Amino acid sequence: MPTECSPGSFDFGTAEGRRIVAAFDGGMVTSDAGVLVLAALSGKLEARRRDCAPLAGKSTLNRLEHAPTGAATRYHKIGHDRRAIERLFVDLFLEAHTAPPRQIVIDLDATDDPLHGHQEGRFFHGYYDCYCYLPLYVFCGRHLLAAKLRRSNIDASAGSVEEIERIVGQIRQTWPRVRIVLRADSGFARERLMAWCEDHRVDYVFGLARNERLEKRIAQALDEARQASQATGKPARVFRDFLWSTRDSWSRRRRVIGKAEWTRGEANPRFVVTSLKPDRWPARTLYEELYCARGDMENRIKECQLDLYADRTTPRPCALTSCASGSRRLPMCSCARCVGSASPIPGSLPPPAARSARSSSKSAPRSASRCAASKSPWPPPAPTPTSSLSSMPEYAPRPPNAAGPNPSR
Repeated sequence: MPTECSPGSFDFGTAEGRRIVAAFDGGMVTSDAGVLVLAALSGKLEARRRDCAPLAGKSTLNRLEHAPTGAATRYHKIGHDRRAIERLFVDLFLEAHTAPPRQIVIDLDATDDPLHGHQEGRFFHGYYDCYCYLPLYVFCGRHLLAAKLRRSNIDASAGSVEEIERIVGQIRQTWPRVRIVLRADSGFARERLMAWCEDHRVDYVFGLARNERLEKRIAQALDEARQASQATGKPARVFRDFLWSTRDSWSRRRRVIGKAEWTRGEANPRFVVTSLKPDRWPARTLYEELYCARGDMENRIKECQLDLYADRTTPRPCALTSCASGSRRLPMCSCARCVGSASPIPGSLPPPAARSARSSSKSAPRSASRCAASKSPWPPPAPTPTSSLSSMPEYAPRPPNAAGPNPSR
């Protein structure tokens, strides 16, 4: 009995107005669809940066990943300029603005890049409980400013001063009057970074690891929060604002804000250290609206690692301070993110309006995007002799009770 040939296609009818057909001839299929999408996206980059070369194919990118550090040679004709790559991120950030903003918030964070082999430079990290690298990310809103691959046997803040010095210098070449605030967790509350900020007119707000001395300082506030929580049956917060210094690692006393919180039947104290002035940034406003907004940076890192595969580093040697000297894949993934980052910066500071009438039981932090959505910019006030920026009124923030147009513009 002759075998019946299978038909070229099967028709499964329609579903929601669309015809469903199963075919076995391959149809119009291409393996270059990803390149076509990148080619379409690259129009943004090419239109605004005339000195950029066309997009490279996958083979060229692979050769670039495995090319040795240094100038091109007879046998390695593909090389890279590490400093030019670093400058590119900040250049794209600056070019995304039609006008200079009055202030920007730069977020720093370190994260894990798990390793599943015997890559050179791998170390076990106790916090992440795995062998990993420890890349450093610097963002301003949705704009990536730096991504550096590092070994994990270092402090989280290692290399941050050099990165911030380079980034801030490049930004101020174009925007000399912009106010800059650094924001990071307690891993970056280091004397060297804070001293650099204080010497270069850069404000900061960093988390501060708690200890017995700090907890003792807000013991009374914790008791007040406990009583308020027991009376209402809800979490309660009480804030304390004081000057504080470590016993030997800090060179000066600094402003510290303590959050005395009682939730779920136990204490949950938290601390931040900042250079911002209390008359312009009250304790609760600074903690809930400015510092807590840094959590949105975690989403930006997830986008890089999960959507752009930035955590799939190659088994090449990893340098201590430069991802380009060991693994080129991280900056490649970072460049892919920058292709579509052309929207105005969402990282500007919210107006520091005092909310003394807010109940201590309210504890929902605002996201960075909500802070950025503020239609009211933060114009500078007249200089005051108590401000550390009194000699530069264009950098000083506006008091909460200030009204009227910006006097300096």
